[in-house]
Amino acid sequence: MNNQNRKNLIQPLASLVGVVSASVLMGLPAIAQEKPKPQTPSNISQPSNNSDRKAPIDTNAAPSPKEGATTSPNGNVVSVAAQNGSFKVLTAALKAAGLTDTLSQAGPFTVFAPTDAAFAALPPGTVEELLKPENKALLTKILTYHVLPGKVTSTQLSSGSVATVEGSSVKVKKGTDGVMVNNAKVVQPDIQATNGVIHVIDKVIVPVGE
Repeated sequence: MNNQNRKNLIQPLASLVGVVSASVLMGLPAIAQEKPKPQTPSNISQPSNNSDRKAPIDTNAAPSPKEGATTSPNGNVVSVAAQNGSFKVLTAALKAAGLTDTLSQAGPFTVFAPTDAAFAALPPGTVEELLKPENKALLTKILTYHVLPGKVTSTQLSSGSVATVEGSSVKVKKGTDGVMVNNAKVVQPDIQATNGVIHVIDKVIVPVGE
């Protein structure tokens, strides 16, 4: 796909989900990972500066399941998503991007998972375009922007910038109304998996500059 078509595809998507402030990205707070940084295949970009690109967590908070959260793992993050009827598009996208095997590994991973309704809210034709083989690199970039290295529960998250597997960061805002990731709301936190945790979000988020 040439640069003009790529731009025409992403511009309405980026305008829908918003852009993270550049000033936030220049000063990333440190994160204390719950587990050592996972090993991931070379086809996924990792944050280049480990000291800057780590998820901020509240180390004083003990992880505890929220109301409605799944507490017993029923498989890895991919199989848990596949078993849930709300993630049909996400499951298909992971397969199209070649990330199914990657996210089935030991990890651990933290996945901000958009629902089918979140994908349906994108401009008409966006999902169909992203699922085309020629757009695999772009789809991979967007999907890995929804994944954090390591397992970070909702009680461990704190407001600030969080490094993603894609390499750039999302902005987390934690308040009395719950957790926001960029402009997406976490509508169901802490769905446990054998290799990480899933937080359900109500919007698709995209990397800065896309």
